[in-house]
Amino acid sequence: MSLATIIGFLAGIVLFLGSIFISTDNYLAFVDLPSFVMVVGGTFASTFISYEPMYVMQAFRLMASIFFAPKIQRGVLQGEVARAIRWGYMIQKGGLAALEADTAKLKQQDRFLGYGVDLVIAGYSGDEVRSILTNAVETTFQRSCVPADILKNMAGTAPAYGMIGTLIGLVIMLGQMGSDPAALGPGMAVALITTLYGVLLPRMMLLPAASKIQQRQEIIRFRNYLVTEGLVLLAERKNPRFIQDAMNSFLDPSIHFDIDKQKSK
Repeated sequence: MSLATIIGFLAGIVLFLGSIFISTDNYLAFVDLPSFVMVVGGTFASTFISYEPMYVMQAFRLMASIFFAPKIQRGVLQGEVARAIRWGYMIQKGGLAALEADTAKLKQQDRFLGYGVDLVIAGYSGDEVRSILTNAVETTFQRSCVPADILKNMAGTAPAYGMIGTLIGLVIMLGQMGSDPAALGPGMAVALITTLYGVLLPRMMLLPAASKIQQRQEIIRFRNYLVTEGLVLLAERKNPRFIQDAMNSFLDPSIHFDIDKQKSK
């Protein structure tokens, strides 16, 4: 798991709950199972009607994954540059046959990279490789962002069900007011709890999870564009040093790959 994410999350929860503990000693006043079920149940019902169940379940699975470290980090991006340079040297010495032999196992581990390598081996021009892979990058990104869109939709729906729950609570409360006027205050508090849950659910869970899922997909898209650039340069038979400089232009200067430093090691 990502330690920084867990620490930040727990620190935020402690501060949030701490503010409640400072304000009152009646902590159970903020706990109401019917209100919680009404908000969550209504939000789930609307979501499953709006989207195919398989995508909704995928969104829930990805919510759990946000606490784990992402697969693509800064070192991975530098590694992509190093790999493209190594392939550039291989093509100079052994042609496309050497590249094909070196990537046999890699194609099974990374489908996008394997697809791009096949285009290069097939003899497509650099422009053709760029066009095909750009389309693949963007369509993959759009598909991968569907779970984030679902969570954002849920975040927009939850407050409405919070308000609906509050109205239902008020109807019930007013219906009982004649027989027990003393219950008006506690009843109003319970009715408002539903609105509270309707606001907390999207702000504390759904929107943050959606933002992180989309951010990670944007990182993957960036990595795929970096890989695309390397494959285009390989298709154009550019020399390794040109590949280095062109791919480094995508990266932060602090992680630029340097052929000369690698040779001196």
